[in-house]
Amino acid sequence: MADQLKSWLEIDPASDFSIYNIPFGIAAVNGAKPRAFSALGHQAIDLVVLADEKLISVSSEFLNKEELNDFISLGKAVTSRVRKEIISLFSDDNSPLKNKKELLSKILVPLSSLSMQMPVKVGDYTDFYSSIDHATNVGTMFRDPANALLPNWKHLPVGYHGRASSICVSGHSFHRPKGQQKPADAELPVFGPSRLLDIELETAFIIGKETRMGESVSTENADDYIFGMLLFNDWSARDIQTWEYVPLGPFLAKNFASTVSPWIVTLEALEPFRTKGYQQEPEVLPYLKYEGDRNLDIQLQVFLKPDQGEENLLITSNYKYMYWTMEQQLAHHTVNGCNIRVGDMMASGTISGPQPHEFGSLLELTWRGTKPVKLSDGSERKFVNDLDTIIIRGHCEKEGMRVGFGQCAATLLPAIQ
Repeated sequence: MADQLKSWLEIDPASDFSIYNIPFGIAAVNGAKPRAFSALGHQAIDLVVLADEKLISVSSEFLNKEELNDFISLGKAVTSRVRKEIISLFSDDNSPLKNKKELLSKILVPLSSLSMQMPVKVGDYTDFYSSIDHATNVGTMFRDPANALLPNWKHLPVGYHGRASSICVSGHSFHRPKGQQKPADAELPVFGPSRLLDIELETAFIIGKETRMGESVSTENADDYIFGMLLFNDWSARDIQTWEYVPLGPFLAKNFASTVSPWIVTLEALEPFRTKGYQQEPEVLPYLKYEGDRNLDIQLQVFLKPDQGEENLLITSNYKYMYWTMEQQLAHHTVNGCNIRVGDMMASGTISGPQPHEFGSLLELTWRGTKPVKLSDGSERKFVNDLDTIIIRGHCEKEGMRVGFGQCAATLLPAIQ
């Protein structure tokens, strides 16, 4: 059991941003230039002020930026120390901040006053396909159920390179994508707005240390290269995807929009929630082997909110259902010598569990639209309707510790005519 911590600030026990968390993000306040913040309870911590007051051991020049890349590039020796210093500042009874109202008024601002920004500049983005339950469901729908998984699936973490430019921070909206589709009863493809716009419940991790071309990262050392995690929704146009994906995989069906939560939760904050993953059979090649419990018990939920309506819980799942771990994904990504850079983002792929309510996409949840989901207003959904807002939330919790991600939300607008 971890050492028990308690902040002298009043924090709701249900808050995602407990003293055990201390995430990092970028935000603007009152129209000022965006800069680095952390979060604690219902308040945000201005890291630039902390640095200028010499309360954390990092120069404010690395924090007074519009992305966290330079701060992350300092390495975990610095970023982990800064996180521990913040924890001490807000939990130690002898803290130089305690009872200093004037100083605290400069450091703390309400979370509600922040305009959250993309936390990092994403140079490259990779999406994996690492949930065995998701891959089995999709393979069962579109292929022979007896051969749902392709021959390579249990031997390597399947992935593809996605589009970094259209990754947006929670709270954005985007237009329904258009493209070619080929209806089952049509001889030729047609063009128009996607009719089968879907969600994908995912997480993503942020690269915190670069490599040179030719270098590889081992599963043993992978955590040194992973700064932290956030929630991720990889929006997908299923009708466009079905027509275009052979032979080279996803393209226009995926690159129009992805949504991330704004706070990066560090790997150190998530470490107490490690758990076992699926037994990997057949045995993987040596470079993909790892020791210990490398999965994470992250409770995940997906909600759908119609225009002017209330939130409806659609999916309850868990990151622990991932077949391939982050460490294996990174080891495979770099085994050929592919270099990685600070701020690169790597997404998990759709996270589905074994039970129907744990399926991480509407494609699975409604089984290709044959089992519509009924909402509280009496309407039904097979896929996402215009003006629907999709919200992903996630947290870890045990032994009095709670570490959460906030929310990852976006609204679908009608297609541009």
